[in-house]
Amino acid sequence: MLTNLPAAWNFLQANLDQFLELLGQHIALVGISVVLAIVVAVPCGILATRNERAKGYILGVGNVAQTIPTLAIIALVFPLIGIGFLPSLVGLFTYALLPILTNTITGLEDVDEGTVEAARGMGMTENEILRQIKLPLAVPVIFAGIRTSAVLNVGTAYLAFFIGGGGLGVWVISGINLFDMPQVIAGAVPGALLAITMDTVFALIERRLGGDATVTEDAVTG
Repeated sequence: MLTNLPAAWNFLQANLDQFLELLGQHIALVGISVVLAIVVAVPCGILATRNERAKGYILGVGNVAQTIPTLAIIALVFPLIGIGFLPSLVGLFTYALLPILTNTITGLEDVDEGTVEAARGMGMTENEILRQIKLPLAVPVIFAGIRTSAVLNVGTAYLAFFIGGGGLGVWVISGINLFDMPQVIAGAVPGALLAITMDTVFALIERRLGGDATVTEDAVTG
């Protein structure tokens, strides 16, 4: 592989415009799918903590979504909405749901009961406790699920190539088919660097959120 690095660099430089386009598509697939998963999974997680029956259904759907391979989901939605960016986005969105959903439920349920009781003693309603106590304290755990989904989807987004969804998979998979290792490396290494960068940035944010959550808990119990 190391012997192919100079050739991969030359390939990337010679096709820089296409690379930037594919990288932009890749980032858009990951970013939009994770944002949509947050919009759906966090409210569903909140609902699950308030209704045990709903919790069973919601976790069941989330587990099924995670179990089905992304490529299979893409194949299922392909007859309905065709090929391209949108069906790829649906597949990635579905795959991103479970980590955010489970972490939302875990984060809310793990809030210290003493902190909740202290908030009730201050006269706060259940909705106020959710908004002002539980969610702020659960944010680091929820964010850990978002971090997991985002990093996983960086790799999963390569599969968008199979239905014309774009992304760096265009270079990697077509390069494999052509036995063109410089092209494969030129598509694979940026994806790996993107995943590492996202994980590092998210880890720093997660650590900061953990500190803020501690301040919130101390303010209530202190």
